[in-house]
Amino acid sequence: MDVVGPMEVFATANLYLPESAPHYAVTLASPAGGRVKCSSAGGLQLGDAVALDELPDAIDTIIVAGGSEEGLRDAIFGTALVEWLTSRRSKTRRLVSVCTGAFVLAAGGFLDGKRATTHWNSVGLLKQLRPQVHVEPDAIFVAEPPTYTSAGVTTGIDLCLTLVESDCGAQTALSVARQLVLFMRRPGGQSQFSPVLTTQVNATPRLRRLLDEIVENPVGDLSAPALAARAGMSERTFSRSFRKETGSTPVQFVEAARVERAKALLETSDWSLPRIAERSGFGSHHSLHRAFQRQLGITPSAYRDRFGAA
Repeated sequence: MDVVGPMEVFATANLYLPESAPHYAVTLASPAGGRVKCSSAGGLQLGDAVALDELPDAIDTIIVAGGSEEGLRDAIFGTALVEWLTSRRSKTRRLVSVCTGAFVLAAGGFLDGKRATTHWNSVGLLKQLRPQVHVEPDAIFVAEPPTYTSAGVTTGIDLCLTLVESDCGAQTALSVARQLVLFMRRPGGQSQFSPVLTTQVNATPRLRRLLDEIVENPVGDLSAPALAARAGMSERTFSRSFRKETGSTPVQFVEAARVERAKALLETSDWSLPRIAERSGFGSHHSLHRAFQRQLGITPSAYRDRFGAA
């Protein structure tokens, strides 16, 4: 998926470009060329890949796919891939990684001093191995031109859709998304996973019941004193226990739960923003707007444009 997802995005974009416009030439390449054994089960292989030394000097966009831990070690230490990337750096407009392909870019120093991401299950290792990289643990993708990194597996499609949008316009990117039957196009700021769900999983059973109630009904008085009373604790004890068990404050969790509810309503309804704010527990659509900017980096209207069922 790391490989064929991005390839299909660019190949599909060609279907919607005018004949007079530049088209994408998509090439599968590997250090030695020939057949490439995939890390997935069933003996899946890709071929016929072009050897790196047979590629042209100037390449517009190079995309490095992820793989198994063993495969990454072989790519970094057992081939001349990192050296080859270094030699092509000055003539390449975009250097992109999908999933754990970020480790290859990191090994070459391409991400030093820059923001980057990778699969959520590997962000800790990337931080450990290359502390010079500012790892974004929860981003779908990160753009730090000329480098672009995406998170796990299918997020490479999201990133490449954005690259197509930059090259060819929003309408072409939307046409590609529709042709590939993608339910939504996700911006880089959307989370790899739900922070609310993560917090619930980490909580003890006693507190999890209260968290479930907040998620199911995020409206009304969910202030720290009110929640402490529902939990049968003093406010100070409740706040301390809450942070210890969940890693966040009650206020942060409530806002995240309300944002999750608002996201669902923006995706599935045509309600006005004030109505969505009310049904999500926000006092006004201005509060809804501020919460979206804090947590997602986009406005509710922009979120609906991307993910709404229009």
